[in-house]
Amino acid sequence: MENQKRYIVHIDLDSFFVSVERLKDPSLIGKPVLIGGSSDRGVVASCSYEARKFGIHSAMPMKKALALCPKATVIKGDYSAYSKASKAVTESIHNTVPLYEKTSIDEFYIDLTGMDKFYDCYRLAGDMRQRIIKETGLPISFGLSSNKTVSKVATGQAKPNGQLFVEHGKEKAFLAPLPVSKIPMIGEKACETLLSMGIYKVGELQKQSLQNLERVFGRAGKMMWEKANAIDNSPVVPSHERKSISAEHTFHKDTVDLKGIKELLVSMTEQLTYRLRQEGKMASNLAVKIRYSNFQTYTQQITIEPTYSDTVLFPLIKELFTKAYQKGRAIRLIGVRLGKLYEGAFQANLFEDHVKNEKLYRALDDLNKRFGTKTVSRAISMGFSSRSFNPFNGKTSEDDE
Repeated sequence: MENQKRYIVHIDLDSFFVSVERLKDPSLIGKPVLIGGSSDRGVVASCSYEARKFGIHSAMPMKKALALCPKATVIKGDYSAYSKASKAVTESIHNTVPLYEKTSIDEFYIDLTGMDKFYDCYRLAGDMRQRIIKETGLPISFGLSSNKTVSKVATGQAKPNGQLFVEHGKEKAFLAPLPVSKIPMIGEKACETLLSMGIYKVGELQKQSLQNLERVFGRAGKMMWEKANAIDNSPVVPSHERKSISAEHTFHKDTVDLKGIKELLVSMTEQLTYRLRQEGKMASNLAVKIRYSNFQTYTQQITIEPTYSDTVLFPLIKELFTKAYQKGRAIRLIGVRLGKLYEGAFQANLFEDHVKNEKLYRALDDLNKRFGTKTVSRAISMGFSSRSFNPFNGKTSEDDE
C-alpha cells in the first residue's frame, strides 16, 4: 500500500473574480480589468491577464496599477456573486470525485489515488475540467502529479485555462528549471535570501545541503529542501463546511471591571480573526455573549459584510457588549462568535484602506505562526494580562460548529 502511486490534482479558477464579472458583463472580455478599491489606498484584489501584461499583479496598490494601465476598468467587487460561483464549482467537484479539499474560494485539491486501476486519471481530471467550464462558464486550470506541491506548481505552468500532467518519476526534472519563487510557501524575503546565495533556479536549490538551508532558514529550510526535491506526503483533507468559530472565557471570580472585559473581548477577537486568515475564511455574522453570576445568559448579534479584519470588528464587538450588558451586574462569562463563514481570500469591505492592513496582518500572522499565537498582538488586548488584580484567571475555550 505504501508503494501505491498517488494521483493528486490541484485546481485553480483562473482570474476568478474577473471571470465572474465577465459572466455578468461580457463587454469586459479582452479588456484589462482590475478588481479592488478605487481610492488612493485601495489595492488590486484580482486582475485580468490583459492587465498583467502591464506588470500589474494582486495586492498592488490601485494607484500604481492605474498608472501602469490608465485605461483599465476598475470594479469594486461583488463577494456574494463570487461565493455563489465558487459554490457551483464545489458542487460539481463534490458530485464527481470521492475525496477533495477546498483550500480557498477558488482552489481545490483532489485525490484520485487508486482510481488509476479503473480510469486514466489525467483524462478523468480533464473531463471534469471541461464539464465545469461548460456548467459555469468559468475558465479553469489544473495540474496533476504525485503530490500537492508539484501539482500546484503544474497548475501555475498550465495557466491560463490549461492542464498539465507531471508523470511519476519526473517531478524533480519538472521543477528544476523553474525560478525558486515558483515553490509554494517560499515568500518574497526568502527568495531574496536565496538569490543573495546565488540560488536562482529550483534545480540549484535541489543541490543544496539540508544542513546549509537549515542553518540559514531554520526549520523552514527543511520545508524548502523537501518541496524543491518534490517531497510532499501531505494528505488531501476532506472538506467540511464549518458554520462558526467562537471563544469563551469563564472568570475565576465574577467581575464588573468593564475595561478589563473589553480588553479581553478584543484579545479573543484577535485570536479568532487570526484563525480565519490562516484558513482563508471570512465571517458575515458577529455575536457577543454575556453570562451573569446567576447564570442568566444574553446574546447580541449582527450581520456584517464578510471580513477577517479585527480592526473592523473591534468597534462592533464593543457596541454589542454595551447593548447586551446590564449595568452594575457581575459577569461570570463572556464570549465572541464569528458565524456564517465563507471561503475568501480578499477583504471585500476594506478595499478602500487595504495596503497598510494587509502588510500588518501578514507581518503579525507570520510571527504568530512561527512562534505561537499571541507572540505579537495589539497593545489594547494585552492590558488585562498585566493588571494588578486577577479576576481573569479562569477558563478560556474555543469551539467550532
